[in-house]
Amino acid sequence: MNSDELSELYQIRFAQEELPRKNAIWREICGGFLNHFVQPNDTVVDVACGYGEFINNIQAGKKVAVDLNPDARKFLHDDVAFHQCAATELGSVVHGSADIVFTSNFLEHLPDKPTLERFLDQVMLALRPGGRYLILGPNLRYLPGEYWDFYDHHLGLTHLSLGEALRLRGFQIERNIDRFLPYTTQGALPTHPLLVRAYLKVPLAWRLLGKQFFIVARKPD
Repeated sequence: MNSDELSELYQIRFAQEELPRKNAIWREICGGFLNHFVQPNDTVVDVACGYGEFINNIQAGKKVAVDLNPDARKFLHDDVAFHQCAATELGSVVHGSADIVFTSNFLEHLPDKPTLERFLDQVMLALRPGGRYLILGPNLRYLPGEYWDFYDHHLGLTHLSLGEALRLRGFQIERNIDRFLPYTTQGALPTHPLLVRAYLKVPLAWRLLGKQFFIVARKPD
C-alpha cells in the first residue's frame, strides 16, 4: 500500500472528530501503564505512528515518529521529530540510539513473514544495546474471525507466534501478556478515561476483556 492509499484508508477508518476521545484514552494508557517502561531521558521511536496518539502522550526525553502516511505530520506535537518512510527503512532513520521502539496494531498489516523478519531486524538496528521493543497488537488466538474484518490485515499473529519470531531474530522476551487491552476503541465497551484508568489497574479485567497482547522484547547488551 502506497502513501496515498494509506492516507485515504486512514481518513475512512479514523474520523478526525474521534481524535480527542482517542487521545484521552491514550493519555491514560501511557500514564497508567506504558510510562513504567520508559525513563525520563529515553529516546522513544513510534513506528507507524498514525495520528500520534501514543508518541504525543508518552513521557520521554526525545520523541521520534515514523509513518508512511504524510498526513501524520500535522497531528504531531512540536517535540516530535517526524520521518516519512517505510517501517522497513527504520534502521536508516534511527541507528543504535533508540531506548524504546514502540508499535501498536501494526505488525498484522505487514504482507508476510519475511517482511516481518526484515522489520524486526530494523528494530534491532534502531535500538541501543539493552533497548526494548514494546508491542501492542490483536491476538489472533482470541479473535479468529474479527481479526480479518479489516481489509489491510494480512499477517496472522498470536502472542506465542510473535514471541517465537522475536527470539529467532535475537530478542529476549521480558514480558508477554496474551490478554491486555480490548480489541478496538470503536467497539461497544466504555472508553471514558476514568474507566480506562480503572481497567488498567485490574488485571483480572484484562483476562475477561483483553484481546490484544502486550510484549516487551529486549535487545541483548
